[in-house]
Amino acid sequence: MPCPTQLPSWRVLQSLAAIAHTQRVAQLFEADSQRYARFSHRWQSLLVDFSKQRITPEVMNALLSLAQEAGLSEWKSALRAGQPVNHTEHRAVLHMALRNQTGQPFEAQGTDVTAEVASELSRMERIVSAIRQGDWRGYTGKRITQVVSIGIGGSHLGPQMVCEALNHLAEGELAVHFVSNVDAAQLTQTLARLNPETTLFVVSSKTFTTRETLLNANTARRWLLASGAPESAIAQHFAAVSSATDKAKAFGIGADNIFAMWDWVGGRFSLWSAIGLPIALYLGFEQFEQLLDGAHSMDEHFLTAPDDENLPVLMALIGVWNATFLRIPTQALLPYDQGLKYLPAYLQQAEMESNGKSVQRDGSPVTYPTCPIVWGQLGIDGQHAFYQLLHQGTHGVAADMIGTLRAQHQEPEHHENLLANLIAQSQALMSGVGDAAVRASLRDKGLPEAEINHLAPHKLHEGNRSSTTILLDEMTPFNLGALIALYEHKIFVQGVIWNINSYDQWGVELGKVLAADVERQLMGEASPEGQDASTAGLVAEFRQAARANNGGGL
Repeated sequence: MPCPTQLPSWRVLQSLAAIAHTQRVAQLFEADSQRYARFSHRWQSLLVDFSKQRITPEVMNALLSLAQEAGLSEWKSALRAGQPVNHTEHRAVLHMALRNQTGQPFEAQGTDVTAEVASELSRMERIVSAIRQGDWRGYTGKRITQVVSIGIGGSHLGPQMVCEALNHLAEGELAVHFVSNVDAAQLTQTLARLNPETTLFVVSSKTFTTRETLLNANTARRWLLASGAPESAIAQHFAAVSSATDKAKAFGIGADNIFAMWDWVGGRFSLWSAIGLPIALYLGFEQFEQLLDGAHSMDEHFLTAPDDENLPVLMALIGVWNATFLRIPTQALLPYDQGLKYLPAYLQQAEMESNGKSVQRDGSPVTYPTCPIVWGQLGIDGQHAFYQLLHQGTHGVAADMIGTLRAQHQEPEHHENLLANLIAQSQALMSGVGDAAVRASLRDKGLPEAEINHLAPHKLHEGNRSSTTILLDEMTPFNLGALIALYEHKIFVQGVIWNINSYDQWGVELGKVLAADVERQLMGEASPEGQDASTAGLVAEFRQAARANNGGGL
């Protein structure tokens, strides 16, 4: 593909962006009584409303042309066919194969992977059944009641997010805990509440060499053995998700407890695989299958729906319009559902690790903005924190506001208030409050003109801030699976448009390499000689503190 800036529609969009800076969305609503119907889309149990975005029919037509000129249709076919769309690592990208319900083959560069996926799912189902029914027991014969998931990044964020979102469906006595931080405070505080005789650890690391994960896993192993458990108990209290079977076995984990990972699935897209074992253990395998069903249904929509009705395509194109043409540098994810509190962190990794790139596929520099900075938290909490910046700050922010129409509790007044806030905030971001309205309000309060002149500038809300509203009928595994897959495919489409590789992450690798060198220097196993002055100085500070703590020795 040529540089996207050379595509005809790119130049059209640049011209339309200049016009968009003079338009107000509120006025577009006044001019078009069908705007909501035109720019909102319902797919099964999801409603996505783009009407408060700074778009017009002309903008959408140009964006759809851009997708066509960028070869999106061909890229979708290549993705589905298992071609190495991750070209820097020569890998296929087949997270869709993990939730394939059609029985049709998915190939990774000529090899059908459907049988492997089905086999791992069957193995997962067996272990889930054995633990939840009490057939799998700990070394003293007690049933497993606690699961500790040890991972980091994609091996951690997805399962934690899903378990939190669907915790209203958890049944029985099985609880799940998540540990990712190499700061031992997180692990030790978790272990302090648990009984080694009834605890199962799930260690997730593709290579079984991830430093943070292995430190936590080894500490958990020592904790179990310190309770009086024999070495043979490791097999009853540990499972692993890894492609490095030999390393997991050397740790003491039995072959039957080791689940596969494949190089055609990136960690941030892996919750559908055995990485999702904590989900299935916590919620039950049937609920996990429904999660897969929802994602698969969105896959089918993405692969078959025309672009102008295709939710991932439309969401991706509007995101490109915001980040690249309107130069909005940040994207806020604002769930109005307590269960989705980890969704912003999950999608932050998915989007920024995928599309935070500055090099095109051919290695030439990118000359246009790509992935925005993705951030957020629960919207109702954010309203009393950072929404001030959203409404009156100097930084452009586009927002996705996500809620559910039906609550998972029996307190309707709470849910009505929650949704009222979601809808009102999207309205406020769009409409703002102008000078005339501010002054009229202050006059109604009887303030003198001098005070009005003083206060009016501080109470202005510019408005015209872009937002998308996403509403799920209710929080079910199917709907959550579809929502996650919606964002996954959005990421792919944006990578195609920006002409970047969404599936490598070399920026993550550099820090790991440097950390290993610095750790040796901290431990006195290597000299910081040759380091920059800051790094050498910080290493010296640590070594001095360590000597003091150890009575002069290191």
